[in-house]
Amino acid sequence: MAEATFGAQLRECRQAVGLSLRQLATRVGYDHSYLSQVERGQRPGSAELARLCDRELGTGNELTGTFEQRRRSTPAALAPADPLEPAEPLAAADRVQSADPLAAADPLSAAWHGLVTAFGGTDTTAALGDFRSVPPARLLPELITDLRMAPAQSAVVAAQLSVLTAQTLTSLGQPSTARRWWQAARTAADSSADTSVQSSVRAREAISGLAERRPLTQLLETADEALAVASGGAVVQAHAARAWVLAELRHHGQAHRALQELIGVADELPSASTSSGPLSDWAPYEVHGVEGRVCASLGYGAAGCVLLARAIELCPEDWLGERARLQMGLAECLVVDGEVAAGVALALRVLVELPDEWHTYYLYDDAARVLNAVRTRQPGMAATLQELLGRRPYLDSRSVGTGSSSLL
Repeated sequence: MAEATFGAQLRECRQAVGLSLRQLATRVGYDHSYLSQVERGQRPGSAELARLCDRELGTGNELTGTFEQRRRSTPAALAPADPLEPAEPLAAADRVQSADPLAAADPLSAAWHGLVTAFGGTDTTAALGDFRSVPPARLLPELITDLRMAPAQSAVVAAQLSVLTAQTLTSLGQPSTARRWWQAARTAADSSADTSVQSSVRAREAISGLAERRPLTQLLETADEALAVASGGAVVQAHAARAWVLAELRHHGQAHRALQELIGVADELPSASTSSGPLSDWAPYEVHGVEGRVCASLGYGAAGCVLLARAIELCPEDWLGERARLQMGLAECLVVDGEVAAGVALALRVLVELPDEWHTYYLYDDAARVLNAVRTRQPGMAATLQELLGRRPYLDSRSVGTGSSSLL
């Protein structure tokens, strides 16, 4: 395959100069997991990527020439777009013939219409890769490309892609648009015979709905629906959603019992597991993260600190967004436990040191919880944190790179 030839040549050139994937990714401004997929022939790459790699690897125009040769030898209608290249998703949309009049102008809308109307096809796995290592503004066009290039998804894959799209849109500060994708996820899940998927979609929507400030009574209904049909690993997610919503409702007795139930079912999780997709079994770090948040809502600051510290320990180092949210949860628990200065210091450090591309709507909702806790216990320490919360750089990063905001 020509794509594999380009990827193999890129790997050889990189190794020849002694650079790791991460080092080259840093130099060219792409995610290392994406470069890995290009080298393995799982992604096509782009002319811009080839040009940047030629520059950094000192290969003249060698890689660019190989890529252009692949482009010339591949029919335009079959040539896959580079999902991380800003202009490519729009170019791909222009090449797709669709009955949807919004398709050319709004690929995200076109993808949504496609998923909610058809769930046929074979049971394939979405090529999402290690999505937690990709910043949301870069992940969204990759998702659009995956959605648009797959003419028929299985119901389970459609639900998986819809959940991840909804979460990514919320991360970028668009919870109202995300709700359409939660609807698509439920529709896809309910068209399958997999009750675990049906439960998981609802549990994740209930938890995301907390950050989206949706009515708590509605979220409790959603969490109860998740628990009613839960099976397998989805049981943990359903219990987690219900416990957290009950805690936010200030139903302390019920929330405490739900937390104990969550801890009981979570004990059955393999200690070394990691979740590989938005609908797979939860990894222990995710479970401990929710347990810690529930403890914070119930006023159990010390217990929450222990759980969040363990969650951070288990979370992979390169999942920057996940780790930042866990650290913000730990900051809340510290404040609830009376360690206000330490909690504020941790929250400030996360907001200042975390690269802007990882600042999300979810993270700022977490930070707002810290701020509310500080205002309750020591209002005089809230000013600096409140000032930082006014930045919200994710609102400026919804267009990818120099790409078009019409994606959104």
